[in-house]
Amino acid sequence: QVQQVESGGGLVQAGDSLTLSCAGAPYTFHLYAMGWFRQAPGKERESVASISQSGGATFYADSVKGRFTISRDNAKSMVYLQMNSLKPEDTAVYYCARANSFTAPIGEFESWGQGTQVTVSS
Repeated sequence: QVQQVESGGGLVQAGDSLTLSCAGAPYTFHLYAMGWFRQAPGKERESVASISQSGGATFYADSVKGRFTISRDNAKSMVYLQMNSLKPEDTAVYYCARANSFTAPIGEFESWGQGTQVTVSS
């Protein structure tokens, strides 16, 4: 099964910014909504943001609304997560995945990548 490939994670300080990138499968990327998710140690994986196939509609978790921005470039088969004003509680492994709808529940997302670690120090 096709997997997404995440990159861009790292160690930053509170208040810093970071942009995550996710490379999707070419030729079919535009057919899928894309989502970013995160999982902190000892916690369940949670939805962070998602974007429709065209990029015209987005969803954000309340915890990141106003700080994170999801975008996509269908020509490059890429989806991005711009993260500003990072907080220690944003520390997690971040994953991207695809689904038929950007409003799909997390269980309907597929083709998960290996994830990229984001660590925010206080």
